[in-house]
Parts: sequence; C-alpha cells; structure tokens
Amino acid sequence: MVKQFIAKHEKRFLRFFEIVPGLVSWNLILFPYWGIFVMPFVAAYYILFFDIYWFYQSFQIAISSFISHFRIQAAMRFDWTADVKSFPDWKKVHNVIILTTYKEPLHTLERTFNAIVNQTLPLKQISVALAMEVREEEGERTKKANHLQKTFGKKFANFFVTVHELAKGEIVGKASNERYAAIWVYNELINKQKMDINYLTVTSCDADHVYHPNHFACLTYKFLDNPKRHLMFWQAAILYYNNIWRLPAITRIQNTMGSIWNLSILPRRDRLLNQANYSLSFKLLHESGYWDPDKIPEDWGIFFKAFYINHGEVEVEPIYLPLYIDAAESTSFWKTLKNQYEQYRRWAWGVSDYPWIMRDYFLKPSVPFFNKTMRLVHVTWSHFMWPVNWFIITLGLTIPTFLNPTFGRTTIGFMLPKISSFILTLSLGFLVVMLIFDNIYKPKRPKDFPLWRAVLMPLEFVLMPIAGFFFSALPGLDAHTRLMLGKYIEYRVTEKV
Repeated sequence: MVKQFIAKHEKRFLRFFEIVPGLVSWNLILFPYWGIFVMPFVAAYYILFFDIYWFYQSFQIAISSFISHFRIQAAMRFDWTADVKSFPDWKKVHNVIILTTYKEPLHTLERTFNAIVNQTLPLKQISVALAMEVREEEGERTKKANHLQKTFGKKFANFFVTVHELAKGEIVGKASNERYAAIWVYNELINKQKMDINYLTVTSCDADHVYHPNHFACLTYKFLDNPKRHLMFWQAAILYYNNIWRLPAITRIQNTMGSIWNLSILPRRDRLLNQANYSLSFKLLHESGYWDPDKIPEDWGIFFKAFYINHGEVEVEPIYLPLYIDAAESTSFWKTLKNQYEQYRRWAWGVSDYPWIMRDYFLKPSVPFFNKTMRLVHVTWSHFMWPVNWFIITLGLTIPTFLNPTFGRTTIGFMLPKISSFILTLSLGFLVVMLIFDNIYKPKRPKDFPLWRAVLMPLEFVLMPIAGFFFSALPGLDAHTRLMLGKYIEYRVTEKV
C-alpha cells in the first residue's frame, strides 16, 4: 500500500519531506514564545528537557573524546605497515585517491601531495587521480597539473589527471566531479590494467587535506582484516586545524568546536557517518552506482545509497588518526566570516538528502527494520535539531519568562530558570576537555603569532554563543527554510587562502 502510494505520488512525497525539516525547526524554535502563554508549564519543561539533553551531549563528547584521544595516540605510534605485511595478499591491495580540486592554489595542492608521499605504506600501492574542472581557466589548470605531474607523477603507481565537464542532468559540485574521475579510473585500472577490484579502495579527498603518515597503512590493514571489507566505509578524525592560527577568533572557536566534535564521534559506531574525507572499497562504490551528480551533498548521500542497495549491511569504521584540513578563510575579516557562513549553510544543506532517504526507508523492505529505523532517527535528529539547539539552550527561559511575567512569579516559573542555569553551568565544565584536546591536536604556534595572544586564546570561548548563532544556528535555519520554500542553493567552493 505504501509502495503504491509513493510510486503514484513520488514528486509530492519528496516535496512534502522537503518542507518537513524547516516546518519542524521553525515550530520547535517558536514554541517557547507562544507556548509560554497557552501552555506555560509544557513550554517550561520543554526547555528544561533541552538543557538536560545538552548536559548529556556535553558529557558524551567529553567521554568519547578521551576514548578517541587514547586510541589516536596509540595508532600514531603503531607500526601499521608491519602488521599489513602479515597478510599473505597484502601486495594486492591498491588505494586510489580521488583528489577533487577547483581553483585551489598550487601550494595547497603540493601540501596534500607531500602528505601522500610521506605515507608509510609503499607508494606503489597508491594511485592518485587529480580531478579537475573544465570551468577552471585552462592555462592555470594545465600549469598546475603539469607541475604536479612532474614533481609527484613518478612516485605513485599511477598519476591520473581528469578534467570534468558538466553533462546534462549534472550540477556543479564535488559529487559530479569525483563521479566522473572514479568512473574514468575504473576504466583505466580495471578494464585496461586488469587490477582486481576486490582489492581496491577509493578515497574521497579535497585539495586541502593533510593525512597522517600512517593513514593508508592503517586503512590497508583495516581493509584486509575485515571480512565485510566490501560493505565498509572508513572515517578518520577531521580536524579544521591547518590554518587555525590565522583565523579570526570568532571563526576559530567554531572550527575548534567542530574539530573536537569530530574527534568525539569516532567511537560512536551507532552515530558515525562518513564525511569530508573517507574511504570505501571500489567494489562497493561501483556496485552502488557512484555519487549522484545531480546532488550537492555527497558524503552521507553515498553512504545511504550504498546502505539501501546492500540491505542495510553497510557500516562506517573509524580510523583513529587525525586528518587536518583547512577552515574557511579569505583575504579579509569580513570575507572570512562570509565564507564560514556559506560553508556551514552548504553542510546544513545535507538536509536535502532527507526526502529520498525517507522514500527509500519505505521502499526497501529488505533492510532490517531496526537497522534502518535507527539510522533514520539519527539522520532526522541531526538535521532537524541543527538550527534548533542554539535558540533553546542559549535563550532558554529568559525571553519567554520576560514575555509572560505572571508565569515567572509562580513557583515553577521561579525555580526552572535556576535549575536550567545550574545544568548549563555544569555543561560548561566539559569545556575544559575541549581546551585540553584543542591544545594537543592544534599545530604549534607560528613564530609570527604573539605569545600573549596564545595565552589569552582560551578567553575566546566567551564568543561561543555568538559563533554558534552565526555559524551554526543561522546557516542551518537558512538551509532548512530555503529547502522548505523550494529555493535551492547552488554549490560554491569554500574559499581557503
């Protein structure tokens, strides 16, 4: 019955679930302001629930960050290559890196290539595909490709350069570019060089990503050691630290919090999904139909595409190693703020995957109910609450109580703000954990960065509420509202200079 309904009304079904996230977000945000008049006790306990949830989240981040930290420290020192060589078929494994780029400066690309060259795994087990765009000025594009080919080409098993041109039905974005490159590499390695696809991995990489030297040795070990290797994604700890010392304080805070969050999520196998830079078997990618070239979000998109095609058996396994990337940065303070906002809005646009994830939830009965439901709950909660948390946690009962002073004079109206304040104060205690790990994983202070500013940097965390509003809540609400109104965004490469 449900299948028939969706098949008959698919466009309306998808459009309905484009409207739902924005509708839910706006109602959750606005409820305390009208609810404080109509049902004040419900509104008060609603906010208190969020405060308790925020405490739980802070506690969970602190604990899981410690777990990640100890595992990462061990993984960085471990000799993964020696363990890889314990497998009799280790030489058959070949790692393909698809490095997508559009107008990134040469020095940024060189930094990423140097990180790949410095891998402990033999480089003859690595091929790199530099995935460029025909939209980039031909002279500049060719100059960069030739220089990289000359400098690094002979170091790898293969060095490919692909130039993607938008085809009919495609949109500008990373997904269409890396799809083109992956299919091209498949034809080169599988059809021409006759490599065994069962031993190939593929890594989605941006131009500014810097790997730990053990990254691909660890990936190769995990690939060989896992009987379900063709149903796995692998995800490292994404840290926005390459240029952290150059950022304005207000965006540095947001990128620090994002980095620690990524650190903390690695042990949570129930919530871990691939993002930014990730790997999977080439066989899984090929059988899943590659990335969708008509969608902007590509990381969660390819996971759920593979997840539903493979009856819910696909999982994400953590790689406990740091992977450094650039935070949004531009040539001036205000341009950097604008870039940061646009980057977070693009990330929040991942909510546009929600309609087809819901469609496949109902259309794929072969996926175990509990498995697909738990995944759906996580995606729903992550997307829907993105713009909501800040408004409920930060404004709390202050404004609603101000709007309805009569309720504020009741016993519960008097006590709940105090209880709420106490819970949030306890949550701030976990900020110490964030400062500790920020200090450990952040690169050393550059010589041109004043010592006195470095000493005072912990004080920048007073900007958390402001940063949270402009670089999390507002871009999230922007993305939800645009999707709700059918005002679809266009892909813009985040400037990082």
